[in-house]
Amino acid sequence: MSLYASMTTAISGLTAQARALGNVADNVANSQTTGFKRTDTNFVSYITRSTAQVNQPGSVTARPDYTTSIQGSVQSSESPLAMAIAGQGMFAVASATGSLNGDTTFDSRTFYTRAGDFSMNSDGYLVNGQGYYLQGWTADAEGNPDRSNIKPIQVDQSVYNPVPTTNVTLSANLPADSTTTPAEATIQIYDSLGRLHSVDMTWKQTATNKWQLTMSIPDDKTTPAPTRTIDVNFGATGGSTTAAGTIDSFGAVVGSTLAGSATKAGDPAIVTFSADFGQGPQPIKLDLGNFGEPSGVTQYAGTKYTLRDISQNGVPQGSFSSVSLSDNGDLTVNYDNGQARTVGRVPIVTFSDPDKLQKTDGQAYLRTEESGEARVNDAASNGGGKIVTSALEGSNVDIASEFSKLILAQRAYAANTKIVTAADELLQDTINMRR
Repeated sequence: MSLYASMTTAISGLTAQARALGNVADNVANSQTTGFKRTDTNFVSYITRSTAQVNQPGSVTARPDYTTSIQGSVQSSESPLAMAIAGQGMFAVASATGSLNGDTTFDSRTFYTRAGDFSMNSDGYLVNGQGYYLQGWTADAEGNPDRSNIKPIQVDQSVYNPVPTTNVTLSANLPADSTTTPAEATIQIYDSLGRLHSVDMTWKQTATNKWQLTMSIPDDKTTPAPTRTIDVNFGATGGSTTAAGTIDSFGAVVGSTLAGSATKAGDPAIVTFSADFGQGPQPIKLDLGNFGEPSGVTQYAGTKYTLRDISQNGVPQGSFSSVSLSDNGDLTVNYDNGQARTVGRVPIVTFSDPDKLQKTDGQAYLRTEESGEARVNDAASNGGGKIVTSALEGSNVDIASEFSKLILAQRAYAANTKIVTAADELLQDTINMRR
């Protein structure tokens, strides 16, 4: 009977509007939740019978309409490890299940999220506010990411081991005008233990366009103390075709621990020496520029020695200072000795239909067959969004829109109750017809 059908239809309407109200409540409650994606309501009708002559009441159901692919607003954050995605894609994260022998164990499943409020925990892992561990590519010693697999990124907070000096680069100008005053400069170098030592250089003009370089290392433990002297010839010397003022060749060598590279136009003009600071001979190369080119050490007009720059590649021991994140997803550890080391890269994961991902707790998702395969790529490539550092993506909930939905759901629910009441009264009148 259509009266019963009308009541059933109205009851299905009550259920559908109650679900819609639940979606609105969930959206409003999470309007300030980082990375939250609202759930809209899609009403679907079901037909009992519908022809040209008759249409019987059917029913309605409310299905969730997910908005995972809709961007939320990006807001700045004071945290250097906070990150947001501008565009499509998600962060790959893992869920911790416990620990084994002091190491954190993880769920075998990979989760995905837009909640980028990451910070570093006591074990060096990057964990967001919902407890998910950021996954990415680990980097080799050169900082190149290993794209073969992703896993939770762990930052090594140990010290940065000292690096002994192996190369020194000198940039200076020796006065071309005759002078009897030697030019002096000091280089600071590090040994294999990170200790600092001085290397004293003295330039003495011996003839026109000719200089004698003497190097003295007070801390050198070599016995007997070596004499390190080498002649450096500049262009415009008799018979030379090298450009004036540039290094033409190396001359006589005094001492067995100093040597100059072979003369070849355009090649680096390198003086090699070694020193023993207690851990054995430490070979060092002094780069004076290129043969025949106005770089490094030159000899131009003037009466004074002009030092432009001295640099060397050694570093002392460094302690962990901070972690920083770049726009391409590189995670870098910074040390108090001025050094930095890239330990991993954060990729962006995209799906063919992200709205079909399965929602889980903490603004996280799981892959489904409908969502398609997870495609892991560098940020801002192959359809993936770019990483915005020191920023967070807010909820994509619009409070004004949700209040409008709330009013409609409330009115629709009340209207359906009227249908139930009217159908009930009509059924009662039908029963009373027997009297």
